[in-house]
Amino acid sequence: MYVIVDMQGQQFKVELDQKLFVHRINAEQGAIVEFNKVMLADKDGVVTVGAPAIEGAKVVVEVLSHVKGEKVLIFKKKKRKGYRKLNGHRQQFSEVRVKEIVA
Repeated sequence: MYVIVDMQGQQFKVELDQKLFVHRINAEQGAIVEFNKVMLADKDGVVTVGAPAIEGAKVVVEVLSHVKGEKVLIFKKKKRKGYRKLNGHRQQFSEVRVKEIVA
């Protein structure tokens, strides 16, 4: 069984006991968080599609840790103008594990 769920503005295909990285969740480490925006559910070949979400379906996840992603460097330059700009960014992620799927 798998579902497609909207977490923090991104859509993920998740299965039971799967670990994944999502945009940072405002919850403590070890907390249980529910996501109710389930777009699609596949239960043993029977596919249910929501419009836009399936009513009563939810995905329960446990927050394992908060981590930072790889550093991304942004470099801007205009030739023959002497303009150079270097900027860096590290995205904040939360590592979560899917505990339960209700569909």
